[in-house]
Amino acid sequence: MDKTCVLVVDDEKEIADLVEIYLSNEGYRVLKAGTADEADRLLQEHAVQLVILDIMMPGVDGLTFCREIRKRSNIPVLMLSAKSQDMDKIMGLATGADDYLTKPFNPLELVARVKSLLRRYLYLNPGRQNAGDDDVATVRGLQIDRKGHRVTVYGREVSLTPTEFEILFLLAKNKGIVLSAEEIFEKVWNERYYESNNTVMVHIRKIREKIEEDPGKPEFIKTVWGVGYRIDP
Repeated sequence: MDKTCVLVVDDEKEIADLVEIYLSNEGYRVLKAGTADEADRLLQEHAVQLVILDIMMPGVDGLTFCREIRKRSNIPVLMLSAKSQDMDKIMGLATGADDYLTKPFNPLELVARVKSLLRRYLYLNPGRQNAGDDDVATVRGLQIDRKGHRVTVYGREVSLTPTEFEILFLLAKNKGIVLSAEEIFEKVWNERYYESNNTVMVHIRKIREKIEEDPGKPEFIKTVWGVGYRIDP
């Protein structure tokens, strides 16, 4: 069986080499690029299942390149940045990244994040057996086929990242129930939620932009102020 392929895009060779060592030890095939142009070429030449992307790079920066990736692919993107402010994290997630890690990082934490993202992505990849009832959620004009990784809104197909998909599926499977940001984060990311974590909020906003006719007046994902989010039956 072919190894799962991870593309590391970072102009700091020491960091790229360190990531390669840890991921290679876990059995992954690792490709490295120092610029967005080089990374784009590798993405076209190889079947890549996950991208680890530094924000600050010469030429095209990571945020811009992440937007380009999202125009043609839903593969998971893990952002790396030397900046730790919440706004920098929000900007990274808003461009379509699935997760965000601040430099300097613990390599073991990075490996854990990679495994978590790949579990979601590879499980949701098309080509699996036909979906059963437990893998399909329908809410009025919204239909979510988990095994086929397919979302339609009144017949219109919508493209979601693996993380956006998991959040929407979780809410749809618990329709009528308010789920807090903490509950959503811990179920989707399989990690403990920490204070001032805006990750869920940013992803909810991105999902609404894709499935709602008017994201400012959502039909599907409702905000219950001070509590969380809910999809009504």
